[in-house]
Amino acid sequence: MSGGAGNADGEAEAPTGSRRAVVAKRVDSGEADLAEISQLAAAAGYEVAGELTQTRTEDAAFMFGEGKVAELRDLVRRTDAEAVIVDNDVGPYQTFNIGGVLPEGVEVVDRFTLILEIFGQRANTRKAQLQVELAELRYELPRAEAKASLAKRDERPGFMGLGEYDESVERDIKRQISEIRDELESIAEKEEARREQRRDSGFELVALAGYTNAGKSTLMRRLADELAVDENDDRHRDLDTTAESQDMLFTTLGTTTRRAEMEKRDVLLTDTVGFISDLPHWLVESFESTLDSVYRADLVLLVVDASEPVAEMREKLVTSHDTLYERNEAPVVTVFNKVDRLAPGELAEKRAALSGVAPDPIAVSAKTGAGVAELRDRVEDELPDWERERLVLPVSDDAMSLVSWVHDHGYVAEETYAGDQVTVEFEAKPSIVARARAKAAELAPAESA
Repeated sequence: MSGGAGNADGEAEAPTGSRRAVVAKRVDSGEADLAEISQLAAAAGYEVAGELTQTRTEDAAFMFGEGKVAELRDLVRRTDAEAVIVDNDVGPYQTFNIGGVLPEGVEVVDRFTLILEIFGQRANTRKAQLQVELAELRYELPRAEAKASLAKRDERPGFMGLGEYDESVERDIKRQISEIRDELESIAEKEEARREQRRDSGFELVALAGYTNAGKSTLMRRLADELAVDENDDRHRDLDTTAESQDMLFTTLGTTTRRAEMEKRDVLLTDTVGFISDLPHWLVESFESTLDSVYRADLVLLVVDASEPVAEMREKLVTSHDTLYERNEAPVVTVFNKVDRLAPGELAEKRAALSGVAPDPIAVSAKTGAGVAELRDRVEDELPDWERERLVLPVSDDAMSLVSWVHDHGYVAEETYAGDQVTVEFEAKPSIVARARAKAAELAPAESA
């Protein structure tokens, strides 16, 4: 995974040799915020050398007004920037026009091209690489269609400098999209089988969701430090024993899973790629395979940065809920993280202000560990109910193997021996209880109550 080191304040620094860029944004009203696009630029390896904003309606030809584009050109010259990163969805015609005003060789990168660039840098698994390729192709398809429309209308190839259009390009993109979807479906089927195998082994599946930089990876490390997955265990050979926690966007692109031992239950925690604001539907759909780990979990922990302003927290909570509740049936617990950054009384104020979208959040600091014990308790409370069972077994090698199996797959409250019998009282998932009963029935003489 690529990425720069952090400075003393925990902020991401541009890596050595990074390209200089100017970040720019247009908004219809209000004041443009460049904080997130600057973080994205840094995550992609750019050094932000200048900033430019404009509040006005979109210009069909340039996105910005022509005068502002001239300002952008001058800023690029003064800062010696090699790229302009526009925090908007810039059309192919607008991209060409802006580039025509800028000094020769300066690249125009829009928000989604930048995101795809970051994803491409971080894609270290076949699944992640396929999802990035799918997103890139879905991004390119409407642009290829636009070239076709413009070229046909003008009856000249390369109309408005968009390049010569060949209808086979569009067909090839659609063919590649279909092939990638087929391969991702095959991977998804294998992952679903693996999830069911883990459930059959007694594991509960808990997913961490939330926006980038909310502290999901740090929280995962805090929850899972006590017990790492055995990398030599073939049942879980795909599991990662580490999760990065740098203060950068997208340090986690694919899924990272670790094992955490609660008081009663064995839990597998999965950290996924973080949400970011203003993502188009086609980009979210391209990473649907990764989001399956969230949709198919037994419980979702929605991690929110509690140090952000209330308005920002509310917007992210609403967007996250829209994404999660679209397909997810598991309970969602909201986690207010980074409470160590709050002033006295600020947490209570934010709880009250956000009670409509986060009615019962749990407050933690993944950095200091505050509230993590309470979070563990909450996880156990929110997971699907277990059944209680009491088995009376004859003392034998087979019975001892069954008792050991119950210890591995459930929580044994009491184990007693009397004469030639052993009594084991335990709690476990209904499927585990049913299997324990079936195994006990095979022992003779066997007795259960």
